[in-house]
Amino acid sequence: MVAFVRTVETGSFSAAAKNLGLTPSAASKSVSRLELLLGTKLLRRSTRTLSLTDEGEAFYDVLTPLLRAVEKSADVARPRSYASGHLRVGLPGDLGLQILKPVFSEFMEQHPAISLEISTTDRHVDVLRENFDVVFRVGGVKQNTLMSRTIAHLDMVLVASPKLVERYGSILEIDDLRLLPFARYVLGGVPYSIRFLDGTEFTPEGRLDLDSAAAIREAAISGIGAGHLIRRLVQQDIDQGRLVELLPSMALETVPLRAVHVSGSMPPLRLQVLIQFVSEILRRS
Repeated sequence: MVAFVRTVETGSFSAAAKNLGLTPSAASKSVSRLELLLGTKLLRRSTRTLSLTDEGEAFYDVLTPLLRAVEKSADVARPRSYASGHLRVGLPGDLGLQILKPVFSEFMEQHPAISLEISTTDRHVDVLRENFDVVFRVGGVKQNTLMSRTIAHLDMVLVASPKLVERYGSILEIDDLRLLPFARYVLGGVPYSIRFLDGTEFTPEGRLDLDSAAAIREAAISGIGAGHLIRRLVQQDIDQGRLVELLPSMALETVPLRAVHVSGSMPPLRLQVLIQFVSEILRRS
């Protein structure tokens, strides 16, 4: 039953097998034995895809909350330090690099029975198709089938190089910002808007579109354009004079950092402790 649920959640026997510490063949045979016991087909198999039969969908809907309850009951009885298993984790670009240091030095020491496979990218990965257990994502979540928990609200800042400010003059109000070229953050062909707490919003202009915070930071430092970035990624550059904060008296909207996963409302203990750890290190720094 666990093999069946994991196969449906991850979309393949190979991904389910990896999650369970089995071979793909063993995962497939487990589901076949379940089908034999039930006397019905649960999955339609082809060389490229798996899909649920009507019976499989009905069984999955009933079975999934029962297995979650079993997992939760085991986790309640198990000390948090006993969390074990493998997690495939997605972290956002530069922010992910800041998170990794305490993950390596603290989390993995505290939880020696948990193994991690980590990808760092600002690209919005497909959690289901790419077999992630959890993705920490800045901004919105579009897939309705996923569970999402906001674990932090990240302060934003507008920055530019001293030479760009010198070229365009003092930036005293929002209308002055509209005249600046920006190194824009663009995802899926859509540039991100700049939003202030007073409700003002505009889409920046510029001849450079980028899809990572690291690239926007470099573009801003070089003077190609202003940048709209997570404050913690550029605070040192501001402190050391490589970048200048624009309109510091006008508060920007924060952006959420969310933990996105497919494990329902009761994720396994190994996932719970990782999400909690990431939440704590963002609060303390």
